[in-house]
Amino acid sequence: MTTPILLVPGLNCTAEIYAHQVPALWQFGPVTIANHAGAGSMREIAASILRDAPPEFALVGFSMGGYLAFEMLRQARGRVLKLALLDTSARPDTAEATEKRRAAIALTEQGKFNLAVAQSFPNAVHPNHVGDAGLKALHVRMATANGADTYIRQQLAIIGRPDSRPELSAIEVPTLVLVGDKDAITVPEAAREMADGIADARLVVVPRAGHMALVEQHAIVTAELKEWAAR
Repeated sequence: MTTPILLVPGLNCTAEIYAHQVPALWQFGPVTIANHAGAGSMREIAASILRDAPPEFALVGFSMGGYLAFEMLRQARGRVLKLALLDTSARPDTAEATEKRRAAIALTEQGKFNLAVAQSFPNAVHPNHVGDAGLKALHVRMATANGADTYIRQQLAIIGRPDSRPELSAIEVPTLVLVGDKDAITVPEAAREMADGIADARLVVVPRAGHMALVEQHAIVTAELKEWAAR
């Protein structure tokens, strides 16, 4: 019996962020990539995704997709059969992170969305990958496809997200927690916190990867997701 797999992208990401994983996961069940570009709050976006999702599914969330995964669990815990949290965190925004988000929103509202996107790239990858033209092109391409309005809505939703740490102990499904070893946005310490809080969670720290481990070290991440899906 196969299990439907639902993949939730991150901030400024399109379905392309999962391009390496979809073919590999298809053998385990039908794969759907959620559209998270619509409504405003985390609660509204999660509810919209759940309306379109299969009755039961294995859930993968990357970055903002992980924040949404926690909200989806709050709304429909019984529908989630497995959970994979990739380069994300259960913590709420820090004051410093919120300040940076509001600065990026201000730039975007001034018509400088391209600058906001360009400024965010170096922090999103391993230091060795800052000069990677292919990764940078992907980063810009996905952001451009989503557009400035979606970027602002998603940033505001992220700022308003709750603290999900008190609910970690209630997660009882097979869980993978994965993080790039140099993730500067959702740091490895936050991944360890999630893995420690979820019973029997598997923690994987991906070498030579930043926040975008999904594409920086896609072979490693895909292999880990295949192992998770096969459980």
